[in-house]
Amino acid sequence: MLKPKGKPQAPVRALGTMSGTSLDGVDVAVVESDGERIFGFGETAYREYTNEEREVLRRALGRWPGEPGVAEAAEVVQRAHTEVMSRFRDVEIAGFHGQTLAHEPRGRGTHQLGDGAALARALGLPVVWDFRSADVRFGGEGAPLAPFFHFACAKWIGAREPLCFLNLGGVGNLTYVDPSQPAPESEGALLAFDTGPANAPINDLMQERRGEACDRDGALAAKGDVVEGALELFLDDPFFSRMPPKSLDRNAFAEMVGLVRELSDADAAATLTGMSAAAVLRGMEHCPKPPERVLVTGGGRKNPVLMEMMAVALDCPVVPVEEAGLDGDMLEAQAFAHLAVRVARGMATSCPSTTGVRGAIGGGEISRGVAGQV
Repeated sequence: MLKPKGKPQAPVRALGTMSGTSLDGVDVAVVESDGERIFGFGETAYREYTNEEREVLRRALGRWPGEPGVAEAAEVVQRAHTEVMSRFRDVEIAGFHGQTLAHEPRGRGTHQLGDGAALARALGLPVVWDFRSADVRFGGEGAPLAPFFHFACAKWIGAREPLCFLNLGGVGNLTYVDPSQPAPESEGALLAFDTGPANAPINDLMQERRGEACDRDGALAAKGDVVEGALELFLDDPFFSRMPPKSLDRNAFAEMVGLVRELSDADAAATLTGMSAAAVLRGMEHCPKPPERVLVTGGGRKNPVLMEMMAVALDCPVVPVEEAGLDGDMLEAQAFAHLAVRVARGMATSCPSTTGVRGAIGGGEISRGVAGQV
């Protein structure tokens, strides 16, 4: 079991989940962590959403508690997570991210679908959930939350020089890490922010035009050309002139598909891919120092067209995180396993340089599956 705060902390086996804005499915992974250091990585699993489930979730995007379609989407999220998480044994705590439907840190707040208390009862485990709300309440963007885990990963891989972790899911987010610092909340250790849309507009285009979930391997984009006029209109958005930290809702750039509406399928896919790459390049301008390398995680790393666009424009290697011995399919799920341990042990999960929150704070609510746990 987890030990009380203030005493020497032993590593525990923590289970983490991620159901991202790409709406592909639920990633689940085990991490051995004491909340500060990574001691090892354990089993992983993936539970894909069916086409019917994905459509239920898609219809609920942008909606808030009590609005039409949210209850049906909640059933999908709860069922999928319970099914896949119940396969795991010998874990001591779980981090349940849930499914983000809406994110307005300067407006209505943030809405991650999922009932951690019900999940704790179903699994018989303590479950940490609702990771983002506290950050938003204290003036933060509520995202990204993986940077504290990225800091631990940089230590685990033995990095000596500053590097970047780039997650390309539905939305892109960048974490600049200086591994010479002693802790993630130390001044200069981290800078993190959303770069802009990544896979979401491309996926929406493929769904709308071809009934496909994504541009697999960038095959369609590879046949087209980037239309510079549409790219320039995209980069004129005020988001790109804002200083980080900053975050986005999955549908914040929904009009991107409109900018390519008159283009052929191939040119539209190429242009949306170019927009995603250009957003990252704009974001890299905020790094305090040029990074030694950029480690790419998320589905975007499997798109060779997107990866090549970034590689030719940057003066450092842009490579999948697998080249550093990490799992790009599971890194976000692993992050919430690590963060669950931090929450349970009273550690910070975000700080001013990662979300803009007023001070280093710990988010998340703990629900106990069995009396006396944690």
